[in-house]
Amino acid sequence: MRKETLWEAKKKQNPGHSAWYIQRFEQMREQGADLHGEARLIDAMVPRGARILDAGAGPGRVGGELARRGHAVVGVDVDPELIDAARNDHPQATWLVGDLTELDLPAEGIREPFDLIVCAGNVMTFLAPGTAPEVLARMRAHLAPEGRVVIGFGAGRGYDFGQFFADAEAAGLGVELKLSTWDLRPLTPDAGFLVAVLSAARGGGE
Repeated sequence: MRKETLWEAKKKQNPGHSAWYIQRFEQMREQGADLHGEARLIDAMVPRGARILDAGAGPGRVGGELARRGHAVVGVDVDPELIDAARNDHPQATWLVGDLTELDLPAEGIREPFDLIVCAGNVMTFLAPGTAPEVLARMRAHLAPEGRVVIGFGAGRGYDFGQFFADAEAAGLGVELKLSTWDLRPLTPDAGFLVAVLSAARGGGE
């Protein structure tokens, strides 16, 4: 039986949370905030027209910008309300409702692996407790042989960075780079945020 994600639990407590979240970024955009730092980094890591999976896509802020830049983007999120917003604002990408613990895009007719998988916006800290290893394994299974996974989330949110790296290794993902920001600052012991660049470990995973 599928476990409820922490995001879904938050929505149960506050049914207006998703609408607030969508509106929050709309307001930031109207105020001229830079909302594309993640997309700029991802765009620089792949050739034009790359296949990119936005895992935990939300309303499409990252994946939508990558699609605008010419990439073939598939976005997945457990929240139908957020996916509706993504479909409305970024119709050039493919958006699907789904739990990352059950990620199986070939079953949805999307059979080609991805050149890059991005998981931004603290998605890893909103998963159902104890399911991060399965999510990482699912990402690994959808990755092209030379592809990479880029994951960003904050400290103090219930998922220790050290545990994350152990889970990634167990899922067959090796660490290529550890950063503390999306603009390439190195990870320090007291960093409040992690951006990890991972790739399929040779001989790891299935």
